[in-house]
Amino acid sequence: SKLTSLGQLEMTWRSRVHFHPLLVRVLHKSRLRYYGKPEKKLDMPYQAYFEVADGSGMMSMVLWNSLCPEWYNSMKVGTVLLLEQYAIKTSYPFKTQPTPGDSQMKRFATIEISLNVRDPPTKISIIPEEMVKPEWGLPEVKYRFITRSELDDLPNNHSCDVIGLVTFVGRAERARKREHGEDFWLYRWAHAIDGTSDQPFILELFATSQPDVFEHIHPMTYLVCTQMRVVRDLTENPSSTIYLTTSNESQIFITGWHKGQPYTKDTKVKNFIQWTKTQSEADQMKKTVIGGYYPFPRPPNNFLKY
Repeated sequence: SKLTSLGQLEMTWRSRVHFHPLLVRVLHKSRLRYYGKPEKKLDMPYQAYFEVADGSGMMSMVLWNSLCPEWYNSMKVGTVLLLEQYAIKTSYPFKTQPTPGDSQMKRFATIEISLNVRDPPTKISIIPEEMVKPEWGLPEVKYRFITRSELDDLPNNHSCDVIGLVTFVGRAERARKREHGEDFWLYRWAHAIDGTSDQPFILELFATSQPDVFEHIHPMTYLVCTQMRVVRDLTENPSSTIYLTTSNESQIFITGWHKGQPYTKDTKVKNFIQWTKTQSEADQMKKTVIGGYYPFPRPPNNFLKY
């Protein structure tokens, strides 16, 4: 059928009601958002953002309400979608922005694709990877993997992807979203090593929309975390309190989930796998820890500073 591109959409969307089908690849995926309120009677008040791209650039796509439970888990990073009967809206200005792996990619930030059950009822098709043709010109998923030895030189809030062997995982903890609210964020701390430094990656992992992965992070698993943000304590000793925290677009993968993921082709991921082959599993097992209370960043040594 006659296709359109994201670039053409941006130029012509105001003058049209119906749009030609789109062929795009998912490059980023946000966590699922629940926006239900007691007074609003919505059956499935869910929303999820994706960043999708074709040969012309990248644009946000929003999945609404009952389409979320139906499609959210199938739309993975790297999935190719054929979209028909979608709506175009002006962009929501306050949403988070992932950092693209390809810094040259054009970003269409004024509009977003809206997928709904009605007005109009969107038709979504997933194209299997083996049927994707090179002439479609869809971009590959690119990553920004760093090694532990590179982390100390990165600025606060820098976005990166990491892979490591888990040596410690803490218990799940809760933090209030707002001071007197009843909603909580669920998170856990983890350490992962990659052989490039004596220090581990210290990871603050908030529960994303992948409970099956979040609950099964164990020592000795290969952990991949994408779209992580560097957090530095710029006041005290900066090198001592550097860690990585998840963002709205972070994805987490553990052993058993890596097969077929786009990052398996990345050079730094391949280097890490080579390094793990040189390690003795029994030696690493002795150094692993699970559970317990992990105060981080550590409180100061004396009470007055605290």
